[in-house]
Amino acid sequence: MTELRTFRKFTDYSQAQNLVSLLSDNDINSTLNETASSLDSTFGGGESSKIIEIQLNQSDFEKANSILAEEAEILINRVDDDHYLFDFTNEELYDLLLKPDEWNEFDYKLATKILNDRGENVSPDLIKSLKSQRIKDLEKPEESQKTWIYIGYLFSLLGGLLGMFVGWHIWKGTKTLPDGRKVLSYNTSDRKHGRNIFYIGIIIFPIAFAFRLYYEI
Repeated sequence: MTELRTFRKFTDYSQAQNLVSLLSDNDINSTLNETASSLDSTFGGGESSKIIEIQLNQSDFEKANSILAEEAEILINRVDDDHYLFDFTNEELYDLLLKPDEWNEFDYKLATKILNDRGENVSPDLIKSLKSQRIKDLEKPEESQKTWIYIGYLFSLLGGLLGMFVGWHIWKGTKTLPDGRKVLSYNTSDRKHGRNIFYIGIIIFPIAFAFRLYYEI
Protein backbone atom coordinates (compact mmCIF):
# COMPACT_ATOMS: atom_id res chain seq x y z
CA MET A 1 0.00 0.00 0.00
CA THR A 2 1.38 3.42 -1.00
CA GLU A 3 2.22 5.70 1.94
CA LEU A 4 0.36 9.01 1.94
CA ARG A 5 2.36 12.20 2.45
CA THR A 6 1.25 15.56 3.82
CA PHE A 7 0.61 17.98 0.94
CA ARG A 8 -0.94 20.98 2.73
CA LYS A 9 -1.87 21.92 6.30
CA PHE A 10 -4.81 24.02 7.48
CA THR A 11 -6.31 25.21 10.74
CA ASP A 12 -9.70 25.80 9.08
CA TYR A 13 -11.69 22.70 8.15
CA SER A 14 -13.69 24.38 5.38
CA GLN A 15 -10.51 25.49 3.60
CA ALA A 16 -9.15 21.96 3.80
CA GLN A 17 -12.40 20.54 2.46
CA ASN A 18 -12.36 23.00 -0.46
CA LEU A 19 -8.92 21.74 -1.45
CA VAL A 20 -10.06 18.12 -1.20
CA SER A 21 -12.98 18.93 -3.52
CA LEU A 22 -10.70 20.69 -6.02
CA LEU A 23 -8.30 17.76 -6.09
CA SER A 24 -11.17 15.29 -6.46
CA ASP A 25 -12.53 17.26 -9.43
CA ASN A 26 -9.13 16.71 -11.05
CA ASP A 27 -9.02 12.97 -10.30
CA ILE A 28 -6.59 13.18 -7.39
CA ASN A 29 -7.47 11.13 -4.34
CA SER A 30 -6.70 12.71 -0.98
CA THR A 31 -7.50 12.26 2.69
CA LEU A 32 -8.10 14.60 5.64
CA ASN A 33 -6.17 13.92 8.81
CA GLU A 34 -6.48 15.93 12.02
CA THR A 35 -3.34 15.98 14.14
CA ALA A 36 -1.49 17.96 16.80
CA SER A 37 0.55 20.85 15.42
CA SER A 38 3.74 19.96 17.31
CA LEU A 39 5.31 18.05 20.14
CA ASP A 40 4.54 21.02 22.40
CA SER A 41 0.84 20.18 22.22
CA THR A 42 1.54 17.27 24.55
CA PHE A 43 1.36 19.74 27.43
CA GLY A 44 -1.31 21.99 25.93
CA GLY A 45 -3.49 20.05 23.59
CA GLY A 46 -6.16 22.73 23.05
CA GLU A 47 -8.12 23.25 19.87
CA SER A 48 -5.60 25.82 18.69
CA SER A 49 -2.92 23.13 18.54
CA LYS A 50 -4.91 21.03 16.06
CA ILE A 51 -4.18 21.16 12.37
CA ILE A 52 -5.82 19.46 9.40
CA GLU A 53 -3.50 17.75 6.94
CA ILE A 54 -4.33 17.00 3.32
CA GLN A 55 -2.48 13.82 2.39
CA LEU A 56 -1.71 12.50 -1.10
CA ASN A 57 0.40 9.93 -2.83
CA GLN A 58 3.83 11.42 -3.48
CA SER A 59 3.35 10.74 -7.20
CA ASP A 60 0.41 13.20 -7.21
CA PHE A 61 2.30 16.15 -5.68
CA GLU A 62 3.47 17.63 -8.98
CA LYS A 63 0.01 17.44 -10.56
CA ALA A 64 -1.64 18.89 -7.46
CA ASN A 65 0.80 21.79 -7.37
CA SER A 66 0.10 22.50 -11.05
CA ILE A 67 -3.64 22.58 -10.39
CA LEU A 68 -3.22 25.06 -7.53
CA ALA A 69 -0.94 27.21 -9.69
CA GLU A 70 -3.55 27.32 -12.46
CA GLU A 71 -6.28 28.30 -10.00
CA ALA A 72 -4.07 31.04 -8.57
CA GLU A 73 -3.33 32.44 -12.03
CA ILE A 74 -7.05 32.92 -12.59
CA LEU A 75 -7.65 34.53 -9.21
CA ILE A 76 -4.81 37.08 -9.32
CA ASN A 77 -6.44 38.78 -12.28
CA ARG A 78 -9.42 39.57 -10.01
CA VAL A 79 -7.50 40.73 -6.95
CA ASP A 80 -8.39 44.07 -5.35
CA ASP A 81 -5.79 46.83 -5.17
CA ASP A 82 -6.05 46.89 -1.38
CA HIS A 83 -4.72 43.33 -0.97
CA TYR A 84 -2.15 43.32 1.84
CA LEU A 85 0.68 42.02 -0.38
CA PHE A 86 0.74 45.35 -2.25
CA ASP A 87 2.10 46.91 0.96
CA PHE A 88 5.02 44.46 1.10
CA THR A 89 8.50 45.69 0.24
CA ASN A 90 10.43 43.94 -2.52
CA GLU A 91 12.59 42.28 0.12
CA GLU A 92 9.53 40.92 1.90
CA LEU A 93 8.08 39.64 -1.37
CA TYR A 94 11.33 37.87 -2.23
CA ASP A 95 11.30 36.30 1.23
CA LEU A 96 7.81 35.02 0.46
CA LEU A 97 9.06 33.50 -2.80
CA LEU A 98 11.88 31.80 -0.91
CA LYS A 99 9.38 30.15 1.49
CA PRO A 100 6.41 29.08 -0.66
CA ASP A 101 5.54 26.29 1.77
CA GLU A 102 4.61 28.93 4.37
CA TRP A 103 2.13 30.67 2.04
CA ASN A 104 -0.73 29.64 -0.19
CA GLU A 105 -0.38 29.38 -3.96
CA PHE A 106 -2.40 32.54 -4.56
CA ASP A 107 -0.08 34.69 -2.40
CA TYR A 108 2.93 33.14 -4.08
CA LYS A 109 1.66 33.94 -7.58
CA LEU A 110 0.54 37.43 -6.60
CA ALA A 111 3.94 38.20 -5.04
CA THR A 112 5.60 37.16 -8.30
CA LYS A 113 3.25 39.40 -10.31
CA ILE A 114 3.79 42.40 -8.02
CA LEU A 115 7.57 42.08 -8.28
CA ASN A 116 7.41 41.83 -12.06
CA ASP A 117 5.07 44.85 -12.20
CA ARG A 118 7.63 46.79 -10.14
CA GLY A 119 10.30 46.07 -12.75
CA GLU A 120 11.92 43.11 -11.02
CA ASN A 121 12.89 40.23 -13.29
CA VAL A 122 11.39 37.20 -11.54
CA SER A 123 12.25 34.69 -14.22
CA PRO A 124 11.35 30.96 -14.27
CA ASP A 125 15.03 30.19 -13.68
CA LEU A 126 15.03 32.36 -10.55
CA ILE A 127 11.84 30.68 -9.28
CA LYS A 128 13.42 27.27 -9.88
CA SER A 129 16.57 28.34 -8.05
CA LEU A 130 14.63 29.67 -5.06
CA LYS A 131 12.58 26.49 -4.79
CA SER A 132 15.72 24.37 -4.95
CA GLN A 133 17.33 26.44 -2.20
CA ARG A 134 14.20 26.10 -0.03
CA ILE A 135 14.27 22.31 -0.38
CA LYS A 136 17.92 22.28 0.73
CA ASP A 137 17.07 24.47 3.73
CA LEU A 138 14.15 22.27 4.77
CA GLU A 139 16.23 19.11 4.43
CA LYS A 140 18.44 20.30 7.29
CA PRO A 141 17.65 18.88 10.76
CA GLU A 142 15.65 21.00 13.17
CA GLU A 143 17.40 22.95 15.93
CA SER A 144 18.71 20.94 18.88
CA GLN A 145 15.92 19.60 21.11
CA LYS A 146 17.81 19.99 24.40
CA THR A 147 14.75 20.98 26.44
CA TRP A 148 12.70 18.04 25.18
CA ILE A 149 15.64 15.70 25.70
CA TYR A 150 15.83 16.72 29.38
CA ILE A 151 12.07 16.32 29.74
CA GLY A 152 12.20 12.94 27.99
CA TYR A 153 14.92 11.57 30.27
CA LEU A 154 13.11 12.85 33.37
CA PHE A 155 9.77 11.29 32.53
CA SER A 156 11.30 8.03 31.31
CA LEU A 157 13.26 7.64 34.56
CA LEU A 158 10.06 8.35 36.48
CA GLY A 159 8.32 5.58 34.58
CA GLY A 160 5.95 7.78 32.61
CA LEU A 161 4.65 7.04 29.13
CA LEU A 162 5.29 10.65 28.17
CA GLY A 163 9.04 10.02 28.27
CA MET A 164 8.67 7.15 25.81
CA PHE A 165 6.52 9.29 23.53
CA VAL A 166 9.07 12.13 23.53
CA GLY A 167 11.92 9.70 22.93
CA TRP A 168 10.16 8.06 19.99
CA HIS A 169 9.28 11.42 18.45
CA ILE A 170 12.88 12.66 18.59
CA TRP A 171 14.30 9.34 17.43
CA LYS A 172 11.92 8.55 14.58
CA GLY A 173 10.24 11.90 13.82
CA THR A 174 10.07 12.86 10.15
CA LYS A 175 8.93 15.85 8.10
CA THR A 176 7.54 15.97 4.59
CA LEU A 177 9.25 18.26 2.08
CA PRO A 178 7.28 20.27 -0.52
CA ASP A 179 8.19 17.68 -3.17
CA GLY A 180 6.65 14.89 -1.08
CA ARG A 181 9.88 13.31 0.17
CA LYS A 182 10.23 12.45 3.86
CA VAL A 183 13.38 13.17 5.84
CA LEU A 184 14.29 12.71 9.49
CA SER A 185 13.45 15.78 11.58
CA TYR A 186 16.36 15.86 14.02
CA ASN A 187 20.14 15.57 13.95
CA THR A 188 22.05 12.37 14.71
CA SER A 189 23.02 13.39 18.24
CA ASP A 190 19.44 14.25 19.25
CA ARG A 191 18.13 11.06 17.64
CA LYS A 192 20.55 8.97 19.70
CA HIS A 193 19.23 10.65 22.85
CA GLY A 194 15.69 9.98 21.63
CA ARG A 195 16.48 6.29 21.18
CA ASN A 196 18.02 6.10 24.67
CA ILE A 197 15.03 7.87 26.22
CA PHE A 198 12.64 5.46 24.51
CA TYR A 199 14.46 2.33 25.66
CA ILE A 200 14.85 3.65 29.21
CA GLY A 201 11.10 4.15 29.25
CA ILE A 202 10.55 0.61 27.93
CA ILE A 203 12.58 -0.75 30.87
CA ILE A 204 11.37 1.56 33.66
CA PHE A 205 7.66 1.78 32.84
CA PRO A 206 6.68 -1.86 33.63
CA ILE A 207 8.78 -1.77 36.83
CA ALA A 208 7.17 1.48 37.96
CA PHE A 209 3.73 0.15 37.02
CA ALA A 210 4.30 -3.02 39.04
CA PHE A 211 5.37 -0.99 42.10
CA ARG A 212 2.29 1.22 41.86
CA LEU A 213 0.04 -1.78 41.48
CA TYR A 214 1.70 -3.51 44.47
CA TYR A 215 1.29 -0.54 46.80
CA GLU A 216 -2.33 0.00 45.71
CA ILE A 217 -3.09 -3.56 46.71
